[in-house]
Amino acid sequence: MLFGIIGGTGLYQMADEGRGERLTVETGYGAVQVEHLRLGEAEVAFLARHGFDHGVPPHRVNYRGNIAALKRLGVTNILASAAVGSMTDHLPPGSFAALTQFLDFTRGRHSTFFDGDDGKVVHVDVTEPYCLHLRGELLAAADALNDSLHPDATYVCAEGPRFETPAEIRMFRQLGGEVVGMTGVPEVALAREAGMCYAAVAIVTNWAAGVSKGPVQHSEVSSFMDQQAARLRALFTRAIAHHAEIECACRSWAQS
Repeated sequence: MLFGIIGGTGLYQMADEGRGERLTVETGYGAVQVEHLRLGEAEVAFLARHGFDHGVPPHRVNYRGNIAALKRLGVTNILASAAVGSMTDHLPPGSFAALTQFLDFTRGRHSTFFDGDDGKVVHVDVTEPYCLHLRGELLAAADALNDSLHPDATYVCAEGPRFETPAEIRMFRQLGGEVVGMTGVPEVALAREAGMCYAAVAIVTNWAAGVSKGPVQHSEVSSFMDQQAARLRALFTRAIAHHAEIECACRSWAQS
């Protein structure tokens, strides 16, 4: 099993459509449930980021456990989805974008496997936090499907679970942020620490606070993600089916 898929809001029907065996994987960070299912002709491990009952808010997701569970199952490549609000005119609601950089505004999350308890200090390079190879395969898959996938976007990860204020959105825009969500960090960094290739597709569900004409509501975000599930499934299925395994730089991450 080479591929893992991490889905958040609105993506649970991906597991429902390809239902297979649900596994409980024991890790050093707690037990994690993973669905072993078929996506097209491939077998994948699907992990519901907020739990299969969507009962875990973004600031309490077991990010370390999730990545450790996929690693234990033999996953080497991860495709993830992220519901986001847009802060820029060129990514209106309905856009799909491949993430290339992130700005971390989380606080209080367990953000590393390397806490120093073993007496070692490890610094991980994230110059290219998202795997260039997997991102290229996603872009090729979108082209083959005649779908539109914006080639790069900078993701701002806010702590949540509240939505951002208009003042925060103005700050994020000045810093170069284009889309904003609550779950992409530390997930991407932990995948790098684990020596796994990781690419993420942002699904723009709404305009961010202060850009939108009204308040942001989670029910609208979930409903929109449900509408995009088939499109995302097709994109991931195509990318996985045409994946070419290489000796990727993501596998040689650490500097100590």
